Amino acid sequence: MERQADWRQEKAQALARARVVVIKVGSAVLTDARGLGTPVLESLARQMAALRTAPDGHERRLVLVSSGAVAAGRAVLRAHGHSGETSGLSARQAAAAVGQGQLMRAWDEVFRAHDFPTAQVLLTRDDLRARQRFLNARNTFAELMDWGVLPIVNENDTVSVSELKFGDNDCLASLLVNLIGADLYINLTSAPGVYAANPQDVPDAGILECVEDVAGLDLGRMCGGKTSVGTGGMYSKLQAARRAAQLGVPTLILPGREADVLARAFAGEAVGTWIRPEEHAIPRRKFWLAYQSDPAGTVLVDAGAAEALLSKGGSLLPGGVRQVLGNFQKGALVRVARLGESDSHAGLGVGLSNYSAADLRKIMGLRRHEVAAILGDAHYPEVIHRDNLLMDAAV
Repeated sequence: MERQADWRQEKAQALARARVVVIKVGSAVLTDARGLGTPVLESLARQMAALRTAPDGHERRLVLVSSGAVAAGRAVLRAHGHSGETSGLSARQAAAAVGQGQLMRAWDEVFRAHDFPTAQVLLTRDDLRARQRFLNARNTFAELMDWGVLPIVNENDTVSVSELKFGDNDCLASLLVNLIGADLYINLTSAPGVYAANPQDVPDAGILECVEDVAGLDLGRMCGGKTSVGTGGMYSKLQAARRAAQLGVPTLILPGREADVLARAFAGEAVGTWIRPEEHAIPRRKFWLAYQSDPAGTVLVDAGAAEALLSKGGSLLPGGVRQVLGNFQKGALVRVARLGESDSHAGLGVGLSNYSAADLRKIMGLRRHEVAAILGDAHYPEVIHRDNLLMDAAV
């Protein structure tokens, strides 16, 4: 009850104390049918520049994740008489290549008016999957922020091989929260905040001032589909907020097109939706392991194994495995689900498998001495060790 009563105080303190902030801006905020909306960019640049210095004088470091390259590219193509299809993968990647320069130039111009230098950072998921590249990226971001430069981040759409996304830029932004050690995540969207119910089904659904437990929300029921110009939607925004919450980082979802919305939020106005962090943050290493890549398969477990994982903090042993879905290699990230819950969004958690799918099918359901008889002495006691397992992962 005490935690429920003090969220407004928690919000005020978190906004005042924030030192490193990830701000994500969606396509629907930045673009319209004609392309990039310069007045919106100018307003956001002015507000973000003002955020660099907190009321108590301490310096804030900002990282901007900006969507809009594909939409901007399509507008340029239309202006030059191209009326062909731009929704296929290669066409979207080509549109992103056209629009990325437009997007970066527009941001650079509006921030230059506030003496806020910018840097373009294009990432693929591989840049965060490989540990050495992850550390290199972290060092680069730290150097840029030390110089007083604003990193402007987007997916490297032109060379991505799995659609245009990590999931999307909401996912990318949530992973950057971990990469740069942010203590606040702001998502600027076309909606006024998080609706209490899907507004397509409940037209008079109100806006939630605060989400106490984002992991407990029924996102499929609450959220509609994607926005007309972006790849995300409120579902992906709440998934991103859930990942940030696991790190102990709060999220503020704001209507990005409203006048001075950032300034108003930091001044204490009740605008948008505050999403509270979890009380006990997970280790950042586990976060990296869980979200480094999409699960390559699924391991279905029996009720006893599920209980051991959920209630006892145990590792997953071969005896508890009942079915293996997919063909993955040793060391792959896999989803762990109860038998009968193989849906892509269901499950107990994700973890790194000590066995390939082929070997796991040979030993599932067996005791340790039986595993040794099949695989010899060179085997692991656990299918997934608890140190390499994240329960209730937002995948």
